[in-house]
Amino acid sequence: MVDTEYRYELKYIISDQAAELLKQQLRALMELDSHSISDECSYSIRSLYFDDINSSAYYDKLDGIEYRSKYRMRIYNGSKDVIKLECKHKDENMTYKESSSLNYEIARAVIDGRYGAIRTNDAFMNRFLAEAMARSLRPSILVEYKRLAFVYPVSEVRITFDSELRSGRYDMDLFNADSSTFETFDEGRQVLEVKCNEFIPQHILNVLSSVPLLRQAVSKFAICRSMK
Repeated sequence: MVDTEYRYELKYIISDQAAELLKQQLRALMELDSHSISDECSYSIRSLYFDDINSSAYYDKLDGIEYRSKYRMRIYNGSKDVIKLECKHKDENMTYKESSSLNYEIARAVIDGRYGAIRTNDAFMNRFLAEAMARSLRPSILVEYKRLAFVYPVSEVRITFDSELRSGRYDMDLFNADSSTFETFDEGRQVLEVKCNEFIPQHILNVLSSVPLLRQAVSKFAICRSMK
């Protein structure tokens, strides 16, 4: 991993009212993500997270381990057209993400734990397969939500609003649109994430400071895993 590939990441839980105010102001300063499907929802995200028998990824988060990482498989808008296998590394306020694109057959083999049947020349994928077999990684939680994403070219600033967070603990079929999930947030709250390479331009900081923000160590993965 290369240090310069890390990005700053700050997270907050905010009210719907504060979120709507920020969205209105940011529309005048930033562009919607290029993959957005509407002005109200850039896309829906569904992620399947993997963990070992000791739930190491989950407890590393709860214990506040300074450097930690976790694997997930992700799709957008319920489609099989884009399937990503990712590993998100976190070091305090900095994050770094590795990623590979999968076809449906390989994705299904990963979900089913048929790691030895997968053949690939992708270096990241091969590292995942080796670790998955060594640690017996298996699906641990299904996480889904709607996201509105704003982007700004300077310092690659990205600001996202995640709402309608739902968890699927007992039915973890990533590709089944009818799989059983349930709400994890009290009504009226959203997750705000602010990411950048080096700094946030002052005019965007001014907008962010216009509403009350309480920074929190928010993890949608941990929130969903903690639900009974």
